[in-house]
Amino acid sequence: MIDSTTTSMEGYRTETHVDDQTVTIDAGTEAGPRPTEALVASYASCYTVALRIGAQQRDAGDLGRVEIDAEADRDTDDNLEAIRFAVAVESDLDDEILGAIVDRANALCHVHDALREELHADVSIRGNASW
Repeated sequence: MIDSTTTSMEGYRTETHVDDQTVTIDAGTEAGPRPTEALVASYASCYTVALRIGAQQRDAGDLGRVEIDAEADRDTDDNLEAIRFAVAVESDLDDEILGAIVDRANALCHVHDALREELHADVSIRGNASW
């Protein structure tokens, strides 16, 4: 069970308490990310975990550093239209195993599963990344 409480005292700012954490989201963008921005960030965070688990389940070993550059398109009403993830992993893996890891991550990521299909991220991934 997820137990959270979201409160707004004025304007478009909200504070959400989840367990011992507080997250501030502000649709007016003064005090925090907008709700859609928070969703994209949560999606990328969840996807990172799913990639690591997918790599373990596909016997690919440790991915090392994983970085996701997430982009999202919004329509004129500020609704999300598309999401893209450019994923870079430190581990030097071939395209076939990287594709298998992405396929598995798509099945494992809970945020991916909760979004309508047309908002599933278009994922590109590359290995042997250096920063």
